[in-house]
Amino acid sequence: MNQSESARISRRRLFALAGASAASTLLARSLLFANGARILPKAEDGRGLKKASFGAIQQIDAGLLNVGFGEAGPPSGRAVILLHGWPYDIHSFVDVGPMLASAGYRVIIPYLRGYGSTRFLSSETFRNGQQSALALDVIALMDALQIEKAILAGFDWGARTADIVAALWPERCKALVSVSGYLIGNQQAGKLPLAPKAELQWWYQYYFATERGQTGYDRYRRDFAKLIWQLASPKWSFDDATFHRSAASFDNSDHVAIVIHNYRWRLGLAEGEPQYSNLEKRLAEAPVIPVPTITLEGDANGAPHPEASSYANKFSGKYEHRIIKGGVGHNLPQEAPRAFANSIIEVDRY
Repeated sequence: MNQSESARISRRRLFALAGASAASTLLARSLLFANGARILPKAEDGRGLKKASFGAIQQIDAGLLNVGFGEAGPPSGRAVILLHGWPYDIHSFVDVGPMLASAGYRVIIPYLRGYGSTRFLSSETFRNGQQSALALDVIALMDALQIEKAILAGFDWGARTADIVAALWPERCKALVSVSGYLIGNQQAGKLPLAPKAELQWWYQYYFATERGQTGYDRYRRDFAKLIWQLASPKWSFDDATFHRSAASFDNSDHVAIVIHNYRWRLGLAEGEPQYSNLEKRLAEAPVIPVPTITLEGDANGAPHPEASSYANKFSGKYEHRIIKGGVGHNLPQEAPRAFANSIIEVDRY
């Protein structure tokens, strides 16, 4: 066999292998879409998507804000809105987003007020972090994007925000996935003392109640956030690149004001705005959430969180609670993306 014949045979083998690979990919995709959104295969977890990104962040005027958001999936897909918490950002869903997009969903992942590229439209607007204001941000974003109804899913501040939308505007929420369950609060409850061990977990809330705390958070916001990540997810071995990717969103000029107001408002140490008073009165009554819901909890969540038994009766629709095992902490979507994505796909079927 001469050199040219050998080269032709090698090329034929290469094309055959490529064809087989393409066929297997098409088969996998056909299985995925055969009956609509499918539960993701076991091997399709976050480990294979570490370099995933949202591409260019989009911006849209919505209510009081110009909102920055990532988007994935077909525009005609069923809408899913993913909401992050503090001190995290949209990259908590950097693996979940592509998973849901591959299952046919239109995925919207906004920066909350005070994070990333989200900005207030007016310098005169009060930098308000109270819970009802954040929930109205989601409604305004849905209106701006012409999304009538969406599946909402989130953790920490994002779970609370999703809970509120599902409770007060259930016609806008097809289904709900909420890490740590029912997180709707009120100022009166925030004034009640807890057992010392529970109070210890809220140390940063009391730090933020002081001027020293506000100055300290502003000066050391990245160090502070990294400490919270470590305490809230003690078994999550995130690297520096993963942390710094999210920490960049804390450089938002409104970030400190929003965070400080959020925690001071909870304790009744800061006033809210009058236009939200009626909503807060409704939330203080701990309204039941009527939409189909799956609540999640990591088995190694180091952040303050309620026991599942304390909120099970707050969901009147089809409901399930799941413990996600394997040393999963507070940032559940980023630590266990496949479990989070599958919960969204399953609750969509309820």
